[in-house]
This record gives sequence, structure tokens and C-alpha cells, in this order.
Amino acid sequence: MKRTHFSLALIHPRYWFFWLIALLWMLLAQLPYRWQMRLARVVAPLLLRNKKRIGYARKNIAECFPTLSAQEREVLLKKNAESMAMAIFETGIGWFWSSRRLNKIHSIQGEEYLRQAEQEGAGVLLLTMHFSTLDIGSAFLGCHTEFDGLYRPHSNAMYDYLQRKGRESYCETGLAIPRDSVRTMIARLRKGRFVWYAPDRDLGPKNSVFVDFFGVPTAMVTATSKIVTLGKARVVPFTQYRRADGSGYELVIHPAFDNFPSGDDVADTQRIADFMQSEIKKYPEQYFWAQPRFKTRPQGEPEFYE
Repeated sequence: MKRTHFSLALIHPRYWFFWLIALLWMLLAQLPYRWQMRLARVVAPLLLRNKKRIGYARKNIAECFPTLSAQEREVLLKKNAESMAMAIFETGIGWFWSSRRLNKIHSIQGEEYLRQAEQEGAGVLLLTMHFSTLDIGSAFLGCHTEFDGLYRPHSNAMYDYLQRKGRESYCETGLAIPRDSVRTMIARLRKGRFVWYAPDRDLGPKNSVFVDFFGVPTAMVTATSKIVTLGKARVVPFTQYRRADGSGYELVIHPAFDNFPSGDDVADTQRIADFMQSEIKKYPEQYFWAQPRFKTRPQGEPEFYE
């Protein structure tokens, strides 16, 4: 598998509008960081009009934070919409800023765990989750180590190119690997590569087990244990979050999981869910709640979303 290259097919007139949007996105990304975050707050109320996505977020927040009052949940929902608006601008920053500029707005904790993994020479599964800061966090990670990443291919060829190119820009040798290319992922791990991986999406009942996630039986794929075994790799989790004062971000590298995989896929998957829950609780407004995370239900349970 090779890094993404431009195709002449992408200059077809049907893509011109999307190229224009991409150009505007790139220009906006050049604005000072604080200006972009102010613009995000202007955009946020528009996201609240997306009834489908906001419906997912409202339901998820209600089920995962039952001790919050209705008013507190609505406040969290609005903060989450603001966070998702920021993600639009942060993605542009991640794709179009130089590492020099990126280094000015973030600091790193636990870098020693990256250096230790590099010295060991084995492949590393960089375990993370879908925070709204996902793309900019990955760009920060690329300032400190080389890695490949999984991504979901897009039906629009032009945007798919832009997405892959943007994510491969995080580091010099990184590959954007389609999420169903498990063989490529395993092959890269066996070569000692680091691979970005976030298994916190509902991919249906196949190859999933139900684990406890915020007190809700939640379908989560068991593939992580198998990938680590076949790739002869280790799991090093990482997260990133916006600082409360708006000055930038913290990239946090966590210690490698010990005794993983354990041989018990259910226990391993629950361990991942527990880690994710503990991190999300620290910054709940920054998680991607506007997804049908609990769509797959145990047999006999009613539909989760109306």
C-alpha cells in the first residue's frame, strides 16, 4: 500500500465546488487560532438544528449521565455542539498547519512511553477514541512519532483524497489505511509500525460483544485483541483534550496495557471500554456523542433511538 497521490480524475467539473470549499477551508485554517475558536462558537448554534444528530447526542447524554438534571444535560449538550463546531476548524488546523505552528498550541505528557515503545521495536496499536479533537490530536501525535492510521473511506472521491492526504500529512511516512484493510494494518504492525486505532463505534453485532459503558450494555468489536495478537504488537493508549482556558491542548500518552491480550476477548474489550469511560468522564463535552453509539441492542431489548 502506498501513500496517497493526486489523480487527474479529481479535476473533473463535478468536483469544482468541493475544491472551492476545500480552498476556503484551507484559508480559514490560516487565521490565528483564537479567531478560529471564536468563529466556532458562532457556528455552534447551527449544529443544534441538526435534529437527527442532536437527537443521538441528547439520548446518549441522558443515558450516560442519569444523575444530571435535565437542565445540566442541556448545558452539556450545548457545550458538546460547540465542541463539534470547534472540530471543524481543528481539522483544518491539523491538515494545513506546519508542525512548527502545531507545537505552539500543545504540550505532551507521557512522551517517555512513546520512546520506550520505539526502543522495544515491536508494533504499537495507538488506542484512542472519538473525541471531537480527534484530527488535531492526531496531528499533535505526528509531531512526536511516526504512525499510520485507520480511516473511513468517503463516497466523494475528492473529499476522500483530501481526507487521506490531510491525515497522511501528520507525519512523513504515515499511511491512511481504510478501516476494513485489517491485513494491511496487521502487516504494518509486524513491521514495527505504530498504528492509530479507535474501536468505539457501533459496527453491528457481528464480531462484537456487549460490555458495560456508562452503565449501558454496549456493542464493541473484539477485534482489538486479535489485531494485537496477529500483529505481535503492544497497546499504548493516548488521548488529547482542549485546555479549559482556551490556550491550546494537552496530548496525553498513557502507559502501555500490561497483560494484553489476556486470552479473554470479553474481558479485554471491557478493559478498553473502562479506559474510554474514565477518559470521557474527564471531558464529557469533548466526546462525539452525536453518533448512534448504542444502536445495536441485546436480543429482546427495544430500539434505543426513536
